[in-house]
Amino acid sequence: MDNAGVRWTTEQVLALAPDAASRKAGARLSAAGPWSDAGSSGEGAVWGLCKGSGQKPYQTVIDTKGPAYKCSCPSRKFPCKHALGLLLLWAAEGASAVRTVVDVGEGAAPDWAEEWLGGRRKRGEERRESADAEAGGVAKQADPEAARRRAERRAARITGGARELEQRLTDLLR
Repeated sequence: MDNAGVRWTTEQVLALAPDAASRKAGARLSAAGPWSDAGSSGEGAVWGLCKGSGQKPYQTVIDTKGPAYKCSCPSRKFPCKHALGLLLLWAAEGASAVRTVVDVGEGAAPDWAEEWLGGRRKRGEERRESADAEAGGVAKQADPEAARRRAERRAARITGGARELEQRLTDLLR
């Protein structure tokens, strides 16, 4: 599911749900009614504002490359029902010829979504750079004293295990 330009199917979205209740709640939010300022980018981002019970709408943004989700709702489930609803709306729009009231079309992400997406991109680049540096032999030098102590502990555990095995085998032969 990491193809940035490919819309997901409804089945792929529902497979992300943490439980049946989240699937059901997400399906209720897959209608255009509660959503505003929804959009997507060719880089694999989907975002939207979902009208909730409070004054301010929930800001939901999804990076489909991960996938990774961020929503301003207080839910502890990942993805939350808002992320599932937005993804279902986005997936359904690609599957049908009829456009919904909220056009989850291509565009530039709003500031609140771009801030989160930019942070993800920056952390991803840093991870790649550190992995490249380690692969190129520029890895951080480990503490040789700590490595020696770890090796001694490992050797002591192996020796102890071998003694215990020898004792058990001797007991079995008796």
